[in-house]
Amino acid sequence: MANKSLSKDFTQGNIIRQLFFFALPFMASNALQVLYSTIDMVIVGKFVGTAGLSAVSQSSQIVNFATMVCLGFSNAGQVLLSQALGAKKKKEMNDIIGTLFISVVILAVILSSAFLICRTLILDVMKIPTESYSMSMDYLIICSGGLIFTAGYNLVSAVLRGMGDAKRPLLFIGIASITNLILDLLFTGLFGWGVAGAAWATIIGQAVSFAFSIWYLYKKKESFGFDFKKESFRINGKYLGMIASLGTPMAIQSGFINLSMLYVNSLINDVGVVASATFGVGVRIDDIINKISQGIQYAAMPMISQNIGAGNKERAKQVVYKAWIFSFVFTVFFLILYVLLGKQMFMLFSDDTLVHDMSSTFIMAILWMFPAFAVMRGSGAFIQGIGNARLGMVLAILDGVVLRIGLSWLFGIALNMGFYGFVLGYGLAPYGYAIPSLIYFLLGRWQKKKTLAEKM
Repeated sequence: MANKSLSKDFTQGNIIRQLFFFALPFMASNALQVLYSTIDMVIVGKFVGTAGLSAVSQSSQIVNFATMVCLGFSNAGQVLLSQALGAKKKKEMNDIIGTLFISVVILAVILSSAFLICRTLILDVMKIPTESYSMSMDYLIICSGGLIFTAGYNLVSAVLRGMGDAKRPLLFIGIASITNLILDLLFTGLFGWGVAGAAWATIIGQAVSFAFSIWYLYKKKESFGFDFKKESFRINGKYLGMIASLGTPMAIQSGFINLSMLYVNSLINDVGVVASATFGVGVRIDDIINKISQGIQYAAMPMISQNIGAGNKERAKQVVYKAWIFSFVFTVFFLILYVLLGKQMFMLFSDDTLVHDMSSTFIMAILWMFPAFAVMRGSGAFIQGIGNARLGMVLAILDGVVLRIGLSWLFGIALNMGFYGFVLGYGLAPYGYAIPSLIYFLLGRWQKKKTLAEKM
């Protein structure tokens, strides 16, 4: 590749060094992305209270369902781009990017419209506490209306990840985070707009970030590898089929996991607004920990894809092994941090002593989850990187439906363990993905699978 290109070649060189330095910007980006949504909860918790915390945590989970569906198709495009890059197919990359842009934007508009039309039904099904219902409605309407900006940012970031660029996504999320923080303090704190103010701050921050990213990439179009010509923004039937066949299982995978989280939320909402707020804060803290370590998976995935596309399967295996080493180190670090400072983390979000008291119950139950996520950083990146989206979907259904819903109901209701049981079931569910994905990788049958690059 030319030196001026934004893309990077991971088919040669020191894997440990490449993975480490490639993962760092992703870890920072993910930390900022979680901070982006965490800011809403911290400020709402301080200025609105427990009911506002419940509203933001519940409605953001609902909107996140649509975001994850769009992200499934964006990630499909990322895998195609990475394998095309590894196979040195530059012309195909331009066509893939154009098809991906148009298809994801159309999908975002459809989902946004559906959420706005069905907003009352959605909140009723979720059993939103009465105290936070109207605030949840405000947040849902505003964020659903701005879904195209959320999907657009994630789309651009996925394309850049597929090309091996980790720095630009960090720049774009940094812009969104700073904008969001300033507007959150202004709208929710100074103007007193409450939860609606937090929603507007979120959407405007994402819109500014998306607009800047498109402008930046247009200015750098030669090094980016997409010409931005009008005729390039069209759907190529061949690549749409490949994106759909890969992206549909990925979207279902993300959707099922998110739906299972909504189900667990609805069970906890029946316990009361304090339990709802505690779970919302706890999930946000876990998000911070998991998303930072997920930067390793984001880095490993395009590295694996490039090497699979180049026909270097042994090097792809080595990327998985190195990803496991990094992820286990970070998992141990975060486990120690959570055990020692978990309650203090909850206190950053809420002044409610009832939330503080319930936080210890949440922490004891959720700690079981982290070893599973450490395994998934390597094996999950591998399944996505080779383009086996159907297996990822099956494992996600096992995780999200069979185990997350089943175990939460078993422990929380059938065994009458209440709040602890609901969280325990939620925390144990990822083993349904981690263990089978580990076995699949180690068995090695995937080596006989035809690569996506060979189909282009």
